[in-house]
Amino acid sequence: MTTENARERIHTFLREHTGGQPLADTDDFFALGYVNSLFAMQLAAFVEKEFALTLGPDDMDFDNFRTVNGLVRLATSRTNAQS
Repeated sequence: MTTENARERIHTFLREHTGGQPLADTDDFFALGYVNSLFAMQLAAFVEKEFALTLGPDDMDFDNFRTVNGLVRLATSRTNAQS
């Protein structure tokens, strides 16, 4: 899994759930009001399904889910470690 591939897949998912709002990789989409706290569970489910991961308690740090960069870091660190 490349970082750019993960980034593209995450951006596609977020566009579908934020009304097509353009997001920079460092934008905190929760703080910007594009999504709510319940969306964090949808993000976790997306990451598990899209990247074939099982997230554990240590992965549930909110910083992993508030920006594209956090999601990319989570997805690629776990998928590359499992390869």
